[in-house]
Amino acid sequence: MTSPSLHPAAGPARRTVMAAAGAAGLAAALTACGSGDDASGTVDTGSGSGGSAQDGAGGTALAKTADIPEGGGKIFKDKGVVVTQPSAGTYKAFSSKCTHQGCAVGSVANGVIVCPCHNSEFSVTDGSVKKGPATQPLPAAKITVSGDEITLA
Repeated sequence: MTSPSLHPAAGPARRTVMAAAGAAGLAAALTACGSGDDASGTVDTGSGSGGSAQDGAGGTALAKTADIPEGGGKIFKDKGVVVTQPSAGTYKAFSSKCTHQGCAVGSVANGVIVCPCHNSEFSVTDGSVKKGPATQPLPAAKITVSGDEITLA
């Protein structure tokens, strides 16, 4: 005659279950943050007004200065940059990737760059955080302005 085992039946270890639950939660969070809505009229999926890649060290033409509204800006999704004009004749560029969770920013208006995922807001002047949850500024990008053309350096 055999006696019942004092050990429970084999199953997944607690550590395995916790790791799987954590991985599933992380995947869900990343999927939600990566699904930015590009319905805003300020997103430019092209290379600007008649712009194209230039030969040599000049970089890529993004837009004409007239394409960038004063106090606002324009997002160049395919280049990963947002170009702003904080004051008349002053042009700045920043990464279009939000520093909170990596979503693409979605709009630029009224002096701020807005991320649609969690509504972080950044200054068009220096990329600094105006409203969280982001805590780090948008990194600056290099552009050159020659005449009426803005070029990604």
